[in-house]
Amino acid sequence: MNPVSYPTENVPLQGSNDGYPGYPGGPMVQYTTVNIASETPRDHVIWSIFNVVHWNPFCLGLAALIFSIKARDQKMAGDMSGARHYGSTARCLNIWATVLSCLLSLIFISAFIFVVIKMNQMVSHFRDYTRNNFPYGG
Repeated sequence: MNPVSYPTENVPLQGSNDGYPGYPGGPMVQYTTVNIASETPRDHVIWSIFNVVHWNPFCLGLAALIFSIKARDQKMAGDMSGARHYGSTARCLNIWATVLSCLLSLIFISAFIFVVIKMNQMVSHFRDYTRNNFPYGG
């Protein structure tokens, strides 16, 4: 595996003598090397797998998984800008899939509770009707 090389930037130290009086040292300017380590792009594969397995509304979880795998492939190939692009798309699709899954879950639970309450009301109404209208059994 090739090591990742980050761009470097030379920055003069604060205490160096750049022609300003009052600083100790000679005319030599000291520099330090600072590594600018950009964060590696995220691919969101675990989140995508969760969305595929859970509800997967409108196949958004599957699309997110495809973009996540593309982001991982681009990251392994060394194309960080492509990996960021695919990872960002996968993140957006995962957000939409998670929000829609939560909404569908809430709608399903509330509809189930509504049906149970209505059936309970219908059964109690039917019992009252049969008790009052059929005196010899029911």
